Amino acid sequence: MTDELRMFQDTARRFMEAEVGPHVTRWDEQGCVDRELWNKAGELGLLCPSIPSEYGGGDGNFAFEKILIEEQAKVGCSAWGLSLHNGIVAHYILNYGTEAQKKAWLPKLASGKLVSAIAMTEPGTGSDLQSVRTTAIADGDDYIINGQKVFITNGQQAGLIIVVAKTNPEEKAKGVSLIVVETDKVDGFRRGRNLEKIGMHGQDTSELFFENVRVPKSNLLGPGEGMGFVQLMEQLPQERLIVAIAAVAAIELALDITTTYVKDRKAFGKRVIDFQNTRFQLAEARTEATLGRVLIERCTELLLVKKLDAVTAAMAKYWTTDKQFEIADLCLQLHGGYGYMDEYPISRLWRDSRVQRIYGGTNEIMKELIGRFL
Repeated sequence: MTDELRMFQDTARRFMEAEVGPHVTRWDEQGCVDRELWNKAGELGLLCPSIPSEYGGGDGNFAFEKILIEEQAKVGCSAWGLSLHNGIVAHYILNYGTEAQKKAWLPKLASGKLVSAIAMTEPGTGSDLQSVRTTAIADGDDYIINGQKVFITNGQQAGLIIVVAKTNPEEKAKGVSLIVVETDKVDGFRRGRNLEKIGMHGQDTSELFFENVRVPKSNLLGPGEGMGFVQLMEQLPQERLIVAIAAVAAIELALDITTTYVKDRKAFGKRVIDFQNTRFQLAEARTEATLGRVLIERCTELLLVKKLDAVTAAMAKYWTTDKQFEIADLCLQLHGGYGYMDEYPISRLWRDSRVQRIYGGTNEIMKELIGRFL
C-alpha cells in the first residue's frame, strides 16, 4: 500500500459508506442501482482508475481496482456492476482498441456518461464461448448483428456493450470476434427482462436482443476478425481474480458480522461464542479466510507484473468462491433463525454468494482447466 493507494482507499471508503451502503435495500427492491451513481463515481475518479489519464482514467494499476472491489464488498453491496465496467470492459478497449476507439469510448466510461457491459453468455451457451450463435456478418462497411444474450450484468443501463459474436459462423474459436455496440446509435437492439434471481437482487442482469443491428466495421476490437476468442482467454485471469477478490472480501465481512453477533447473542444462559463448537468453527473459517487473503494478494502481485497465469487464476476463483459459500452458510447457521431473516445482512451475503461459483466460468470448468496442467 502506497500513500497514493491509501488516499484512494479513503476516498473509495467514504463514497461507498455515503453513496452505496445506505441504498442497498432500496436497490434490491428496484432491481438496479440509481443511474446517477455512475456519474457521481466518475466525478470522484472512481471509474476506470487503472486506465491511462490520456483516456480520462486515473493512471493507476490493478491495485486501485482491487481497493474498489473490497470497499464495495465491505458495505454489503452486490448490486453495482462496477468491477465489470472498470476492470473488464474498459480493459478490453484499452488492450485491443485502436487509438480512435480508445479516445472515443474510454473517457465516456471514466466519466460515467456511458455504462458498459460485455455480452458473452447465450441461452444455450455458457462457458463454451467458441460455440456462441450470435452472428456479425459483414455487409459493405458494416456488420449486421443477430442473436440473443442472457445473464448480462449492467444490461438495463449499459450504453456500450462488447458483443461476442461469430464473424465466421463456419468456424468455432477462429470465428469469434468482439464488436462494440453503442446502444443509442443503432436500430434493432432491444433489452429484455431484468431477470429475477436468487441473490444479487439489486444488480440489473438482463436479456439482450440483436435483430439486424448494423454497426460500422470500425467497431471491431483487434487487428482483424477471428481474434475474439484469444482476446477473451487473455483477459480471463484478471476477470477471475476480480471474482476471487470479491469472494474473500465477502468472507471477511460475513465473519466480522457473525463474530459480533455471537458475542452478543445468548443461549442457555451464556454467549453463543462461549460454546466450544462456535469457537472452533469460527477459528477454522477465519484461518481459511486468511489463506484466501494470502492467495489473492499473491495473485494481485503476479497480475501487476503480468505473470498471473490462467491456472493460478482458476485456482483462486474456484477455491475462494467455494469457501465463500461454505463460510456464508456457516455464518447464517450461527445466527440461528435470525440468519434467515432479510433484515440481517448475513442473509444477503448468503444468497449472493451462490452465483460466485457459476459466473466467470463455473468452478467445474476451473477444475477442468487446472486438471489439464497436472
